[in-house]
Amino acid sequence: MTANEIGFLPDEVVTAEPTRNARLKWVVVVDAAVPAGEAVNAVACVAAATGAAVDNLLAHGGPDADGVHHPGLPWAGCSVLTATAEELAAVRAKAVDSAGVLVVDMPRAAQTHRVYDGYLAELVTTPGAELACRALSLVGPRNRVSAITKWLGLLTGGAASPPA
Repeated sequence: MTANEIGFLPDEVVTAEPTRNARLKWVVVVDAAVPAGEAVNAVACVAAATGAAVDNLLAHGGPDADGVHHPGLPWAGCSVLTATAEELAAVRAKAVDSAGVLVVDMPRAAQTHRVYDGYLAELVTTPGAELACRALSLVGPRNRVSAITKWLGLLTGGAASPPA
C-alpha cells in the first residue's frame, strides 16, 4: 500500500473483533429525496467502487452448512446514512478537503447517461459543488469520518409490503 492508497494492511484484518476496533471507518451517505430504486442503485455503485479501491476491505468468505461457498464481505462494517441534497453536498466538500479520506461519489449524471463516456464528458465540465450527488462513500480515519458525518442519521425504512 502506498501513501496515496487507503486501506488496511493484511495484519489489520481482524474478523474476530467488533467493527469499532477497525482503524478506518466506512460510511455511505444517500440523498433522502432520491427515489428508492435510484438510491439503491447509487449505494450499490459507490459500494462496488469502494470495495475495489480500499485494500483488504473484504474479508475471506466461507461455506454454509450445505458446503456452498459465500464470498467475503466487508469485515470492518459500513453504516448507511441519509442526508438532504444540501447536506450531502456539504459532506462531500468537507470529505474532499479532509486528508486521508477516500471519497467515492455518484453524481446524478452517472444515472442519466446510458453511455459511460457521456457521463465522463459531462463530469469534466461540471464543478464539484454542482455534481448533484445521489450517494457518497467515505473511508478514512475513524475520527475524521465521524466528525464529517456525526450529525447525519441512519437510513431507516421498512420492507415493502407484499402485494394484496
